[in-house]
Amino acid sequence: MRETAKDKIARTKKIIAGLEKTYPDAHCELVHQNPLELLIATILSAQCTDKRVNIVTEQLFKKYRSASDFANAEISELENDVRTTGFYKNKARNIKAASRDIVEKHGGKVPQTMEELIELGGVGRKTANVVLGNAFDINVGVVVDTHVGRLSHRLGLTSHRAPEKIETDLMALVPQKQWTLFSHLLIWHGRRRCFARKPDCANCEIIKLCPRIGVKEKLAT
Repeated sequence: MRETAKDKIARTKKIIAGLEKTYPDAHCELVHQNPLELLIATILSAQCTDKRVNIVTEQLFKKYRSASDFANAEISELENDVRTTGFYKNKARNIKAASRDIVEKHGGKVPQTMEELIELGGVGRKTANVVLGNAFDINVGVVVDTHVGRLSHRLGLTSHRAPEKIETDLMALVPQKQWTLFSHLLIWHGRRRCFARKPDCANCEIIKLCPRIGVKEKLAT
């Protein structure tokens, strides 16, 4: 029997409540002190763990303290500074491009709109959502990373695989004021309980709300 849109919204509300109770301190785990640092850290986080990014940025943010510093950095030196995050050539190029745009078009300050952020070199919608939601407390969209996409599908909140379509589905289910929080809750749950290969369904706090789509292991009774 297909779930109605109204029922899915109601179930999503219960999922949020359950995850909020489980992870009352859920937050962005990329260490940062300002919007620029969060932007740089988010660029570095592509296909890399937050833990590794935080190790790299601990020294990186001592060396480069402004958008101008990043914009004027020697590309080979910046590449070496971010090498251990993987795909370092692309990341270094994107960091320089975004920083240069911030300096030249925004007076050295990270802009606070989706339209302006996605025009920065190397910045896409996901990165813009991270910065807006966490640095400025502006909920324009839902951050869809690998955890959010995976759990949204497993929970039956979307049937799509493309991030932009998943985001659209989630925006219709989750109250706008909770868009940023919802991403954190799914990310924390994905890292601590709902693993990709062997989810800990037996101890899951929201198991009664989850259809376990794509999970092959039977749930022990």
